[in-house]
Amino acid sequence: MVLNTFHSSNGVVENLPHGIIGNTGVLKSVLQQVDLVAPTGSTVLIQGETGTGKELIAQAIHRLSPRRNAPFVTLNCAAIPASLLESELFGHERGAFTGAVMQRIGHFEMAHAGTLFLDEIGEMALDLQVKLLRVLQEQEFERLGSGRTTRVDVRVVAATNRDLLQMIEAKEFRSDLYYRLSVFPISLPPLRERSEDIPALAHHFMNKCAARMNKDLRSISPETMEAMLAYEWPGNIRELQNFVERGVILSPGSVFQPPFLPLQRKNTKVGTGRKTLDDATRDHILEALDRTKWVLGGRKGTAAYLGIARTTLIAKMRRLGIESALGEKHARRASHQEAFGVLA
Repeated sequence: MVLNTFHSSNGVVENLPHGIIGNTGVLKSVLQQVDLVAPTGSTVLIQGETGTGKELIAQAIHRLSPRRNAPFVTLNCAAIPASLLESELFGHERGAFTGAVMQRIGHFEMAHAGTLFLDEIGEMALDLQVKLLRVLQEQEFERLGSGRTTRVDVRVVAATNRDLLQMIEAKEFRSDLYYRLSVFPISLPPLRERSEDIPALAHHFMNKCAARMNKDLRSISPETMEAMLAYEWPGNIRELQNFVERGVILSPGSVFQPPFLPLQRKNTKVGTGRKTLDDATRDHILEALDRTKWVLGGRKGTAAYLGIARTTLIAKMRRLGIESALGEKHARRASHQEAFGVLA
């Protein structure tokens, strides 16, 4: 997902030299590292949870490097069966194995003079790690079924969501390969550690999906945004993007209003000190009720303030246990009085 421009909520298009949306301190630190390492040609190891945008960082490194006009080739080591991964990396000659009916070049040759992005490097078998180490050190290899050495000029950027040091202790990953890959390590923060970027990301994905689906979505309701900010997003940016796309499909009007049920099912983190989705939604509705003096309908009512239909508001209040505006108001007042010792 290469993002070269960001369409903000007010329609302004901003240039993004890294192709990455966000303005938090942790992300700025990562982008500074990208700026430093991109021109050098050094091997980079990108570490981070699934969905944090590791390939996006690899693309930025390539795009800002002297190799920008050469190929950027991607290979997901987890997506290829172990028996075929060597052929995918180095290629094979005709007849090298059953089914090899013609010669095929591998990803290293495809990436000659450019960058090879090896995603999920932690899934590579130990015997193949030895061969990869040789290519990184010598920049040469042999195709399967060939005795001829092929030399290449390739920059390798690898990525993983696994703890490679822990894998080394378990004898599942070679320490010499790890140190050869991690010449310049970059750690990507999960989305929950850069939640301030969620509004910009959500607006970008909404605008992008709405344009593709020819839908006129102009804004994200405050209730929805608050819910998205409260959610932990275990699937990170990829989960947010999929959620927004689903919401664009389901939103009937010009306001982005997705169903919250998928987020509620997945919001299982405990002890983080952050509100659950229901807590955030309930607090937002209660605040809106207070601001509108607990009037549900009309031009100045709670439903209009939240940008939703009155029937939708009533349904949400019932689901969240706000049975009636007046009853909830009295319950809250009693709760506050009890907390301060007013009630016996």
